[in-house]
Amino acid sequence: MANERKIGAVTYREAGDEYFGKRKLKRHAGIWSLWALGVGAVISGDFFGWNFGLAYGFGGLLIATVAVTVMYFGLCYSIAEMSPAMPHTGGAYSFSRSAMGPWGGFTTGVAETIEYVITPAVIVVGIGSYMGSIIEDLFGFDFSQPIWWAIFYVVFVGLNFVGVAASFRFTVFITLLSLGILAVFFIGAIPKFDFSQYATGEQGWLTEGIPGIFYALPFAIWFYLAIEELPLAAEESHDPKRDIPKGTIYGLLTLVVAGFLVLFLNSGIAPGSGALSTSAEPLLDGLKTIFGSGTSASLLGLVAVAGLVASFHTIIYAYGRNIFSLSRAGYYPHQFSVTHGSRQTPYVALVLGGVIGWVAAYIIYEAGGTSQVGASLLYMAVFGAVISYFMQCVAFVLLRRRMPEIERPYRSPLGEWGAIVAAAIALVSLIALFWNDDYRPGVYGVALFYLVALVYFAVVGRHRLVLSPEEEFALTRGEHGHPETEGYGKTHLADVKE
Repeated sequence: MANERKIGAVTYREAGDEYFGKRKLKRHAGIWSLWALGVGAVISGDFFGWNFGLAYGFGGLLIATVAVTVMYFGLCYSIAEMSPAMPHTGGAYSFSRSAMGPWGGFTTGVAETIEYVITPAVIVVGIGSYMGSIIEDLFGFDFSQPIWWAIFYVVFVGLNFVGVAASFRFTVFITLLSLGILAVFFIGAIPKFDFSQYATGEQGWLTEGIPGIFYALPFAIWFYLAIEELPLAAEESHDPKRDIPKGTIYGLLTLVVAGFLVLFLNSGIAPGSGALSTSAEPLLDGLKTIFGSGTSASLLGLVAVAGLVASFHTIIYAYGRNIFSLSRAGYYPHQFSVTHGSRQTPYVALVLGGVIGWVAAYIIYEAGGTSQVGASLLYMAVFGAVISYFMQCVAFVLLRRRMPEIERPYRSPLGEWGAIVAAAIALVSLIALFWNDDYRPGVYGVALFYLVALVYFAVVGRHRLVLSPEEEFALTRGEHGHPETEGYGKTHLADVKE
């Protein structure tokens, strides 16, 4: 990458076949693989995490969930339009790069990195808690939580390394299994339903009043967080222009149904919303109410771990592709985007994200113990998510206005107003993160990381950019940068107009 050229405030380096040859991905996914990727990424939110919002009353969490559902419809329809127009692995970074330049692309991309690296750490805490409870019941012993986390990181980073075909096949299987487990729970919960379980003592449905709705927003987001990862599979999809919009919207509709059923039924049976607000395994508690404690409930709980595993596995996929795309374009160090020769998986990015996630969980575990680690990490993940959501919605509006000429195989029926409403709710959710004293230190910590990343880009990253497909598309206003038809590295620096 010898040739360099400064364009605006950034510097690009020439990259050829050798560079992109070490950064290859393999196309495999179809519409149902993409649907499973989206649903699987989120499904753990029905098994663990959402219930911490019950600390602010069932009513507070319910209202927050309705608002968040509106946000995700606006977001997902916007993504469904942008992704087939820009079918790059960069996803959110790609959208904002074309709409707002390199700084817009980086601020969105690094926010999504925070979301996708921290989210598996949240989920693995839930997995460790479920496994500890189950193994203790069945065999009378347990491992420490950090060991459980390490075991699952090694296994599922390894599965993602094996290859995209095996990864997507497992995703389809584990997602269908997770939905089947939820269906068994829903059917079993109906006869046990008790409307009075929604109240928390004498405080009723809104234990914190109106502020409780805002406190509950991050936990309501957990019902949907990561459905927006589907565009990251664009360069591994056979037909991204057709399949990603369908996979995104079908996945969202599936999650809306599952999320509201979990909210109403899991909270509406014993031990009740008050007890569930501090539970590390809420669905297992519900299964024990339905089937009784003992071996049968523990075995069902072991099966229920599948829901957590589905999201853990698929979001490892997401952070791998997010880090890969930003590194391939030079925003992160180039070494992070190298893929395995025959398997064509971004193994460096996969391992790096796993190590950072485990360390983040361990630091909070040592500082606050098991009771705080899951919810604290959840707040940190949502911090990155809502910044990314806000930026993607802004990008949607700007692309409609600044690049109306680009091909849009799918158009959002909600238009600009859908994106504007979603952006407003995302911004309110971001502000709400700083209101809660219990989890504010974790939010400050991840905000500091975000600031350090921005400084890195200002000092180093912006001088090392490469004409990856995302950059080609942005610089040529959509004329080039279509990897599904053109391949890679076809635009040269001398051809770019400032």
